[in-house]
Amino acid sequence: MSEHSNAALGARASHVAEVAARGARAAETARRLSPEVVGALVDAGFARHFVPRAHGGADGGFVELSEAVARVGEGCAAAAWTASLAAYAARYAAFLPEAGQADVWADGPDTLIAGALIPSGKAEPTAGGWRLTGAWSYISGVHVAAWVLACASVPGPDPDGPAQVRFFAVPRHDLAVEETWFPVGMRGTGSDTMVLTDVFVPEQRSFPRAAVLAGEAPASRARCHTVPMQAVGALPFAAPLLGAVRGALRTWTARMSLRTDVRGRAVRELRPVQTTLARAAGEADAAELLLLRTARVADGSESAPEGATAVRGARDTALATELLVTAVDRVFRAGGTSGQAETDPLQRFWRDVNTAATHVALDFESSGAAYGAWALSGREGALTQEGGAR
Repeated sequence: MSEHSNAALGARASHVAEVAARGARAAETARRLSPEVVGALVDAGFARHFVPRAHGGADGGFVELSEAVARVGEGCAAAAWTASLAAYAARYAAFLPEAGQADVWADGPDTLIAGALIPSGKAEPTAGGWRLTGAWSYISGVHVAAWVLACASVPGPDPDGPAQVRFFAVPRHDLAVEETWFPVGMRGTGSDTMVLTDVFVPEQRSFPRAAVLAGEAPASRARCHTVPMQAVGALPFAAPLLGAVRGALRTWTARMSLRTDVRGRAVRELRPVQTTLARAAGEADAAELLLLRTARVADGSESAPEGATAVRGARDTALATELLVTAVDRVFRAGGTSGQAETDPLQRFWRDVNTAATHVALDFESSGAAYGAWALSGREGALTQEGGAR
């Protein structure tokens, strides 16, 4: 860490955005971030943001992280995505038993962690722990992570009951990486496939996913470790897109401010151009309001109506994503042929937003249905509390 490592995360995010913007094209070609960009993310404090104070971390807040991630996204969405997911993976690691946490952060709180959040592979109980074998796809940051949290289903206590899902902390030397990440957008995230072959994971490096969902960290009472997962929604995945759309708007606005049409008129003075910007900027602002309200609820600085916390965060983050996709599509269509040049940041922002928006956590159909079921449940006052009509 640099001598500035204890500065507020937000104050350092602008520098990260500049470094990431300079390296964005190279990251796309390499399909991973450069060591310079990764180092800037670590120096800024993203890796330690949710690490418990007992291990030198910040016990940080969701609003601060969301704003900082969005700021990085203005330079490069892939860098923002990596920063966000590394921070949240460390939050998950805080649910390990204390001995497991000591293993993961033995080299300090700036240890980069990646997360495999979808159950895959095979975990078999064995003396003193578990043995894992299998492949986990789409592991953002797997090339630079010192540890990866692998997620797998295991038998429950009742042989006839449902399986349980557990996380397993695996050090880098125990895993292999298969290059499978060749997407249209978000290329720089390096979201390749992790492969484990009969890897032993001691019991102290495993914990049930249910603990994260309930906010039941074993050794921390910080808000970031005790808030139920449902209140957080899909903030880790939506915040980078807010920054990317801001970057697209800035790029588009700068271009339109200088352009003239075939009649020699300043494009910035044309009403359709003005209203295009107004709509896209308004959509981005509306998305920001939704995301920051979710972050404030997760931080505990704002409360949600009774029962709404379990459904509103996911709804709001998914709806914000839809607004952001609409905004970036709007300016991309109005950007002209030059905006589609391989060297133009506008097309990169457009590809990145549309690619990231396909993440399952950002799907509005499922989160919207859950919210609608709650609001239509007939419970007295549900919609009234939300500000709607009865």
